[in-house]
Amino acid sequence: MAMLKANAVVNSEYAKAQIGDFLSGESVSIFNSQKYTVFPGFCDVHVHLRQPGFSYKETIKSGTLACARGGYTAVLSMPNLKPVPDSPAHLKEQLDIIERDACIGVYPYGSITVEQMGGELSDLEGMAGDAIAFSDDGRGVQSEEMMRAAMEKAKALAKMIVAHCEVNALLEGGYIHKGVYAAQNGHKGICSESEYLQIERDLKLAKEIGCAYHVCHISTKESVDLIRQAKKEGVDVTCETAPHYLILDENDLKEEGRFKMNPPLRGAEDKEALIEGVLDGTIDMIATDHAPHSAEEKSRGLEKSAFGIVGIETAFPLMYTHFVRTGRMTMEKLMDLLVYSPRARFGLPAFDGFSVWDLNEEYEIDPADFLSMGRATPFEGDKVFGKNVLTVKDGKIVYRAE
Repeated sequence: MAMLKANAVVNSEYAKAQIGDFLSGESVSIFNSQKYTVFPGFCDVHVHLRQPGFSYKETIKSGTLACARGGYTAVLSMPNLKPVPDSPAHLKEQLDIIERDACIGVYPYGSITVEQMGGELSDLEGMAGDAIAFSDDGRGVQSEEMMRAAMEKAKALAKMIVAHCEVNALLEGGYIHKGVYAAQNGHKGICSESEYLQIERDLKLAKEIGCAYHVCHISTKESVDLIRQAKKEGVDVTCETAPHYLILDENDLKEEGRFKMNPPLRGAEDKEALIEGVLDGTIDMIATDHAPHSAEEKSRGLEKSAFGIVGIETAFPLMYTHFVRTGRMTMEKLMDLLVYSPRARFGLPAFDGFSVWDLNEEYEIDPADFLSMGRATPFEGDKVFGKNVLTVKDGKIVYRAE
């Protein structure tokens, strides 16, 4: 450990001991330098690994290799799969692939409703032993009665409800933010109300029922305000946002599929509210919503491309470059967002590995270099600092730079 730059964010004696034990037994030339910094393994609570069902987009093997390259040693995998993990048997199909192919820790969600269709509760009790939490991510639960039933069952099982919040009746065929860019360029917009009105509904239910509740990928200033107030009222709520909502807004849009995600890039005021929410603790963690698609699916422009971008290999460099190096955020705060807060909220090990970074290396983001099968990123060509050279999970090297 003495050969590495002192790093206050590796802040547990257990973690330091584990890193030290690994280094003492591993003769790797990169450690013979003062220029590298060690971080505890990052944790992303919102990742699409696409398998089973959509392995032409991503596989658990390719996805977890990409995660390891990004410095992640634990991720939570979303349930919009085929079959949807809405029963123990369907969940087991994913668990078997994870056991066989994953190089890092993968903790799958079970779905809230059968086939994520909103009409019938999944077998929450049957999946409770293996599912990290329950989510219908990709779709909002439209029925208040269904969400109430889900929260009551989840509370009884001591499990969390993790919600993609979206009111379908307000979408009106939109595919980017309903703002200036959409109006000026003839696009159909997605209004902010479609997100925050469902958050408002769910927060009232969570307060009444006492269910642990987590909101996915918030993108609007109203969402931040609602969650901030709910926390003051003692609601058991946490939330996440993603790097692209903190760095980009609708003014950065281009007529390319790599700028299309759900929720969409919002207005500049939304971005600033999200940043404020991160800095004041309203927003608890950074998640990527890593959502790979095939090149063809992302080549149809803003209107017709599939929703979703990749982000697991660029999250730390982007956050470090835009927030830590600029002085807007401390490294300790970034580690809380990427490591400690998500692990604590979802009951994961506080330390299961580490990654080693050269924070002074500057380079352009090039999707052709990604280990993920997905290539669509709005940050293509952007210059960032911070390159990962090694990731270790449970004492085993799972990524090493060439």
